[in-house]
Amino acid sequence: MATTKENTKDCLGMWVTADGHVRQELLPNGRYDEARGNRKSAYQGKYWIEGDHIDYKDDTGFTADGEFRDGVLYHGGMIFYKEK
Repeated sequence: MATTKENTKDCLGMWVTADGHVRQELLPNGRYDEARGNRKSAYQGKYWIEGDHIDYKDDTGFTADGEFRDGVLYHGGMIFYKEK
């Protein structure tokens, strides 16, 4: 996982939409696991963080990206909040 963000460890863990429907866990090994509704592990793949930018590549080859701003993750038209 290429990282330049000083607080990358702050990015690790579970990120959740306000309604709890989408839950995305950023794992320390550079992989993520995303659940949607009752569907656990709906998407899995790799991620890379550079600065405030995050890139995703799921195991099927689909790519996406997002951005961390003020402790919030913006990704795929959704807003994620870090689960405490």
